[in-house]
Amino acid sequence: MPYIPRRGRPGLLGLAARTAVVTGTATAVSDGMATRRQRRAQAEYEHAQYEFAQQQAVLPIPTPTPTPTPTASVDLVAELQKLGDLKSQGLLSESEFEAAKARLLG
Repeated sequence: MPYIPRRGRPGLLGLAARTAVVTGTATAVSDGMATRRQRRAQAEYEHAQYEFAQQQAVLPIPTPTPTPTPTASVDLVAELQKLGDLKSQGLLSESEFEAAKARLLG
Protein backbone atom coordinates (compact mmCIF):
# COMPACT_ATOMS: atom_id res chain seq x y z
CA MET A 1 0.00 0.00 0.00
CA PRO A 2 1.48 3.29 -1.00
CA TYR A 3 1.61 6.19 1.46
CA ILE A 4 -1.02 8.79 0.81
CA PRO A 5 -0.43 12.07 2.63
CA ARG A 6 -3.35 13.39 4.60
CA ARG A 7 -4.75 16.77 4.02
CA GLY A 8 -6.19 18.95 6.75
CA ARG A 9 -5.58 18.57 10.45
CA PRO A 10 -2.98 16.21 11.92
CA GLY A 11 -4.16 13.02 13.51
CA LEU A 12 -4.15 12.24 17.22
CA LEU A 13 -0.61 10.82 17.10
CA GLY A 14 0.73 13.88 15.29
CA LEU A 15 -0.96 16.23 17.75
CA ALA A 16 0.52 14.34 20.74
CA ALA A 17 4.00 14.42 19.16
CA ARG A 18 3.80 18.17 18.50
CA THR A 19 2.62 18.82 22.07
CA ALA A 20 5.49 16.75 23.46
CA VAL A 21 8.07 18.67 21.41
CA VAL A 22 6.67 22.07 22.40
CA THR A 23 6.46 21.09 26.08
CA GLY A 24 9.99 19.65 26.09
CA THR A 25 11.40 22.76 24.44
CA ALA A 26 9.61 25.07 26.88
CA THR A 27 10.85 23.04 29.84
CA ALA A 28 14.44 23.05 28.58
CA VAL A 29 14.40 26.82 28.00
CA SER A 30 12.83 27.49 31.40
CA ASP A 31 15.36 25.27 33.20
CA GLY A 32 18.23 26.94 31.36
CA MET A 33 17.03 30.39 32.34
CA ALA A 34 16.58 29.35 35.98
CA THR A 35 20.08 27.87 36.06
CA ARG A 36 21.55 31.04 34.57
CA ARG A 37 19.70 33.22 37.10
CA GLN A 38 20.94 31.03 39.95
CA ARG A 39 24.55 31.21 38.73
CA ARG A 40 24.35 34.99 38.36
CA ALA A 41 22.90 35.38 41.86
CA GLN A 42 25.62 33.13 43.31
CA ALA A 43 28.33 35.15 41.53
CA GLU A 44 26.89 38.44 42.83
CA TYR A 45 26.73 37.03 46.37
CA GLU A 46 30.35 35.85 46.23
CA HIS A 47 31.46 39.22 44.82
CA ALA A 48 29.66 41.08 47.62
CA GLN A 49 31.31 38.84 50.23
CA TYR A 50 34.73 39.47 48.64
CA GLU A 51 34.21 43.25 48.67
CA PHE A 52 33.06 43.13 52.30
CA ALA A 53 36.14 41.14 53.27
CA GLN A 54 38.37 43.64 51.45
CA GLN A 55 36.75 46.56 53.25
CA GLN A 56 37.18 44.84 56.61
CA ALA A 57 40.85 44.20 55.87
CA VAL A 58 41.49 47.86 54.98
CA LEU A 59 39.74 49.42 57.97
CA PRO A 60 42.09 50.02 60.88
CA ILE A 61 41.33 48.35 64.17
CA PRO A 62 40.47 51.06 66.70
CA THR A 63 42.73 51.09 69.73
CA PRO A 64 41.40 52.27 73.08
CA THR A 65 42.87 55.54 74.29
CA PRO A 66 44.44 55.37 77.74
CA THR A 67 42.84 57.48 80.43
CA PRO A 68 45.14 60.00 82.06
CA THR A 69 45.70 58.88 85.65
CA PRO A 70 48.42 61.27 86.89
CA THR A 71 46.08 64.26 87.09
CA ALA A 72 43.46 62.20 88.91
CA SER A 73 46.00 61.05 91.53
CA VAL A 74 47.29 64.61 92.03
CA ASP A 75 43.75 65.83 92.62
CA LEU A 76 43.16 62.93 95.00
CA VAL A 77 46.28 63.75 97.00
CA ALA A 78 45.32 67.43 97.12
CA GLU A 79 41.82 66.60 98.34
CA LEU A 80 43.19 64.30 101.05
CA GLN A 81 45.55 67.06 102.17
CA LYS A 82 42.65 69.51 102.36
CA LEU A 83 40.68 67.03 104.47
CA GLY A 84 43.68 66.56 106.75
CA ASP A 85 44.01 70.31 107.18
CA LEU A 86 40.32 70.67 108.01
CA LYS A 87 40.61 67.89 110.58
CA SER A 88 43.75 69.40 112.14
CA GLN A 89 42.00 72.79 112.40
CA GLY A 90 39.16 71.07 114.25
CA LEU A 91 36.57 71.78 111.58
CA LEU A 92 36.02 68.04 110.90
CA SER A 93 35.52 65.32 113.47
CA GLU A 94 37.26 61.94 113.19
CA SER A 95 34.11 60.23 111.84
CA GLU A 96 33.49 63.01 109.27
CA PHE A 97 37.12 62.79 108.15
CA GLU A 98 36.92 59.00 107.74
CA ALA A 99 33.63 59.26 105.81
CA ALA A 100 35.01 61.90 103.43
CA LYS A 101 38.23 59.94 102.94
CA ALA A 102 36.28 56.76 102.17
CA ARG A 103 34.17 58.70 99.65
CA LEU A 104 37.32 60.02 97.90
CA LEU A 105 39.07 56.66 97.81
CA GLY A 106 35.94 55.07 96.34
